[in-house]
Amino acid sequence: MKTLSILAAAALAVMTLPAQAEFRLDPRFTDKDGDLVADIPEDPAQQIDPGTLIFAYTPVEDPAVYAEVWKEFLDHMAEVTGKRVQFFPVQSNAAQIEAMRAGRLHVAGFNTGSNPLAVACAGFRPFAMMAAADGSFGYEMEIITYPGSGIEKVEDIKGKQLAFTSETSNSGFKAPSAILKADYGMEPGRDFEPVFSGKHDNSILGVANRDYPAAAIANSVKARMIERGVIKPDQIVTIYTSQTFPTTGYGVVYNLKPELQEKIREAFFSFDWEGTKLQEEFSKSGEAQFIPITFKDDWAVIRKIDEANGVEYNCN
Repeated sequence: MKTLSILAAAALAVMTLPAQAEFRLDPRFTDKDGDLVADIPEDPAQQIDPGTLIFAYTPVEDPAVYAEVWKEFLDHMAEVTGKRVQFFPVQSNAAQIEAMRAGRLHVAGFNTGSNPLAVACAGFRPFAMMAAADGSFGYEMEIITYPGSGIEKVEDIKGKQLAFTSETSNSGFKAPSAILKADYGMEPGRDFEPVFSGKHDNSILGVANRDYPAAAIANSVKARMIERGVIKPDQIVTIYTSQTFPTTGYGVVYNLKPELQEKIREAFFSFDWEGTKLQEEFSKSGEAQFIPITFKDDWAVIRKIDEANGVEYNCN
């Protein structure tokens, strides 16, 4: 396995990028304080106070399972805010972003790679992340294969198929694309055949079942799948491990009333994980609490990777 500082590689690539690749909010939002997230509208008439808060977690292989995992937390949020809270299962990152952009989603956990797009185009205001009991957080991107695939190192992917998840995923597309190009001179379509599975779970299962010879995935998802017995450790071989990235970012849509946004924040940071299904599920990948984060600081490395890939946040 090889570990690389993606931030260093991305920073070098950024120097040659056009200005339009820089991070910008959609023109319908303002950012007077320079924190890179949409300001709450100053006009109370533009603020919303829904009777039911809609919550969505980043797309997973079985949304019904996660509706149950999040139930105790959402009950706690309902108690703190005085609102009904409803779990909304989403099938893709794009659908989740569009739901918030269209006003149908109020509170959400967006995965690492789709956070910048949600912030830029949907008015997402992230403020929390899951972390271990000691405050440490994050996951690594891994490129995986299966035993006997003939792939023992990254270069062996040449001429073969590599599964990505979706184009908005950091570990499932953005980071591996930047790494393969910058450090191995490998580009999709020319050096290997890219395929898209839609989700990390699909990519991991695809490799475990030998449908894909290799895939780029988040190892936090792999850890939970192994813990649940969905796959066995000996079905997977890791040939590359990245630096640590921030995990799913949790937050609210920008135009909720300020006092409601504060109540939602309170719900995250006052939730007692002990003995809950949330603890049972996410302790499999080391998480044990919510901690405060800022998009400007904690997602800086992700924005660098986007810049290295020439990503433009086109919200039309």
